[in-house]
Amino acid sequence: MINTKIENQILRIRNQNIMLDSDLASLYGVETKTLIRAVKRNLTRFPDDFMFQLTIEEFADLRYHFGASKSWGGRRYRPYAFTEQGVAMLSSVLNSERAIRVNIEIIRAFVKLRQLLSTHIELAKKLDTLEKKYDSQFKVVFDAIRQLMTPPEKSKRRIGFHRTNSK
Repeated sequence: MINTKIENQILRIRNQNIMLDSDLASLYGVETKTLIRAVKRNLTRFPDDFMFQLTIEEFADLRYHFGASKSWGGRRYRPYAFTEQGVAMLSSVLNSERAIRVNIEIIRAFVKLRQLLSTHIELAKKLDTLEKKYDSQFKVVFDAIRQLMTPPEKSKRRIGFHRTNSK
């Protein structure tokens, strides 16, 4: 169960799989400010490819994506994002049994995600090969398979009162 929870907390930002500071703190059983304090005391262990702070635009997009909630409403700073390497480095900063166990599960979730992405890429390559091999009578089938492989785009819903043009 914890592994599914972790997988749902892995986000894609700046073409990287990341986890947010607040999600990590929750998993480790510490306050977000405690986690950040520990990281800042060991800042040399967290170069830019291990951890970065979200831009104002990224944070706004994230808030829009997840909607307003208690956990987002009271933040006074932009969240920090930790890459897979940054999460691995956290185990050396947070030195508790729980941190070690949670870290192992998080790394497993990142690996599983990487394997799924790899499988998707391999499937797309095989489909290209098959499409080149067979004639146009199977084009409809290949197009349908590609459509199934592509995740649906999420429509942006307008929030608030909307006035119609009718009298």
